Amino acid sequence: MKARIKITLKTGVLDPQGKAIQNALGGLGIGGVQGVRQGKYIEVDLDERDEAKARATVERMCKDLLANTVIENYSFELLA
Repeated sequence: MKARIKITLKTGVLDPQGKAIQNALGGLGIGGVQGVRQGKYIEVDLDERDEAKARATVERMCKDLLANTVIENYSFELLA
């Protein structure tokens, strides 16, 4: 089973990397960009066939290691 995990900063948390990307886009002459928020995308292959167990494993991964839940949100989907 594969997990596709998206991690983003919570609303209201400053995103200096997103701001740097926005500035770089402007420097390249790409206008009309009102804001950029960057995040992380992680794929994990799990040796698990039971969806409930896989979901619990990914939840634990996100809470314990992959996401800083104080400042980040996460979501994921499981693919067979």
